[in-house]
Amino acid sequence: MKLLKPSIDHIPAYVAALQRGWSPDNLRPKAAQEQLLAIDRDAASFVANLDDPTAQAGPVTLPDGSKVPRLPSIRRWIWSSEFCGHIGLRWKPGTEELPPTCSGHIGYAVVPWRQREGLASAALVAILPEAKAVGLQYVEITTSPDNPASVRVIEKAGGQLVRNYTANKALGGHETLEFRISLAS
Repeated sequence: MKLLKPSIDHIPAYVAALQRGWSPDNLRPKAAQEQLLAIDRDAASFVANLDDPTAQAGPVTLPDGSKVPRLPSIRRWIWSSEFCGHIGLRWKPGTEELPPTCSGHIGYAVVPWRQREGLASAALVAILPEAKAVGLQYVEITTSPDNPASVRVIEKAGGQLVRNYTANKALGGHETLEFRISLAS
């Protein structure tokens, strides 16, 4: 498994996953169709906006349809002989704090046909040095209590449960588990 910076060279594999029904946003399944349209309009811009450490790509659409300012972020494609999913890191410069409409520093999704291979666990461990490089002392990752596979991924990477809470209404208002992974040496 390796993490790739999104590129136009690999966009056909990404498009194929979207066309097979995978969504890069587990809270907004319709994001897949939105991305296919964006790729059709301008694939190069689409790919460029996935890696956005200066937050220039415009607002983020939340599950309730509202829009919020984008945080600096990077996205990496999980690759193991083919496109297997993605992992993203977002942060607010100078602090570990995130706005209430941001569900953690790291989010990931693996295509269904490649789940249960340890790819999410490997990708999470692999992106932690990038989180440290942008100045974070720790990362917060959230998941649903109904997603034991995601809980195991986070715990394997050193995640410790911090709290159980109800997510912001704009994020769906569902029960959420928040984990923290320390990046201290």
